[in-house]
Amino acid sequence: MRTPPTRATARRQRGAYAIEFALVFLIFFGVLYGIICYGLLFAFRMGMQNAAEEGARAALRYQPTLQARQDRARTVAEQSVSWLPVTVTRSAQATVCRVAGNVCNTPACGPEWDARCQMVVTITATNMRGLLPPLPDFAMPDEIVGQASMLLDGRAP
Repeated sequence: MRTPPTRATARRQRGAYAIEFALVFLIFFGVLYGIICYGLLFAFRMGMQNAAEEGARAALRYQPTLQARQDRARTVAEQSVSWLPVTVTRSAQATVCRVAGNVCNTPACGPEWDARCQMVVTITATNMRGLLPPLPDFAMPDEIVGQASMLLDGRAP
């Protein structure tokens, strides 16, 4: 037969639940904190990718020169990431590359496959550690990049 717990046994067990709660809470909080931080990072990354894609699509709209297409793509990409806070340094770059050989900034684009060009839009955001909650340095990047390319039509000037 089991003997019922005495008052001394109950007194020794006092606080055991608090210690268990503290240990489980630390693990739970660490996992939740990591999920929130990486969720924010992925949301920023997807926003950057969408902005780069918007800039690449803007290059398809008619512009009289190839330089005007580059300027329009860069402007649209910069406007698309204006939602990022001021603490983040962002830069947008639009370049024209040849499809064959991936040679960038070629002035001659044409309808032949070897002369086809693509617009490559790259958006870089630095100082992300100042924006996101602190994590160990190996877990949080300081820079994220969004990049998109769009094949220009053969009538590109």
